[in-house]
Amino acid sequence: MRVLVITCSTRPGALGPTVAGWLAETLRPRAALLGVDLVPVSLSDLDLPFLDEEEHPSGGVYHREHTRRWSALVDAADGFIAVTPEYNHGMPATLKNALDFLGREWAWKPIGFVSYGNTSAGTRAVQHAKQVVTTLRLVPLGATLAIRLRDAVHEGRLRPDPARDASAAGVLEELVRLAHALRPMRERARPDTRPGPLPGSYARRLTPDDAAEVTVLQRCCWVEEAVVNETLDIPPLHETPTQVGEWLGTWDTTGLWRDGRLLGMVRTHVRDDELHLGRLAVVPDLRGHGVGRWLLRTAAHAAGPGCRRIVLFTGARSARNIALYRSEGYALTDDPRPDGTVVLAKELSPALC
Repeated sequence: MRVLVITCSTRPGALGPTVAGWLAETLRPRAALLGVDLVPVSLSDLDLPFLDEEEHPSGGVYHREHTRRWSALVDAADGFIAVTPEYNHGMPATLKNALDFLGREWAWKPIGFVSYGNTSAGTRAVQHAKQVVTTLRLVPLGATLAIRLRDAVHEGRLRPDPARDASAAGVLEELVRLAHALRPMRERARPDTRPGPLPGSYARRLTPDDAAEVTVLQRCCWVEEAVVNETLDIPPLHETPTQVGEWLGTWDTTGLWRDGRLLGMVRTHVRDDELHLGRLAVVPDLRGHGVGRWLLRTAAHAAGPGCRRIVLFTGARSARNIALYRSEGYALTDDPRPDGTVVLAKELSPALC
């Protein structure tokens, strides 16, 4: 999980870098345990002028290089912690401007606040910011950390304070939980997703980051194959998440999701003039709902110009799988398989090739 720690003040000599540095150092051990990559970002280093894009940010069309850099940083993040002062009962103009530059990149990601100041410890800046971030579909945390400078700072440094350290850890922990909970919303908003065959489902390409979910799906799906074919010598049953991540990096794999749950998958790979198709899997409770057939047809669309046929294999005793493939135009071949599987192929017409 990637969390941007944003230093919002750009005023020379401001305490923002000191507070952000303390926060990163304090959270580093907890972040490691939670699997979080804390990425420091200072708005003073971004050199963002006042919003200067001709088109509205909601369209996602950016002509300026500084906007594209900022967009890439925010888009790659799963959540944010804003380290902000309070100016005249509000957040810094630099933070408001940085928020206004972008649109979809913010959506369905959590944001926490570490504020600092004197009279109110920056809390009014946080209240002001929350009105803005919710409009961008950012989700502010309930946990916050407000630092009263007159009590916390000595000779330009923050005094040690175990209670403050614990509050900072609480902000990070809540942010991580919320980021995980919001993941389905973020994924559905991604431009590379497409509607799936079930209400509320969506499909996207799987990456090595999905190895854990794929490992679970494989093990629950191939147990039945092991029983039917009377063998445990089935790779999907034994692959570790690391091994799964390795082949996810080389195969073109489509995953079907709903509410953060991986419902099914299929992978393809072009070899010479053949499209090889495999690892077709559907969670047991959704079999018979057309999910496997939809994934099979979706995978077949990867057969581009020059592909002569589509090839796949399954267990020799997997009658249910073989019946599905035959109904979609695949036929058993005479290709020898010493591992107890059979090969099926579907010849493509010249028009499809």
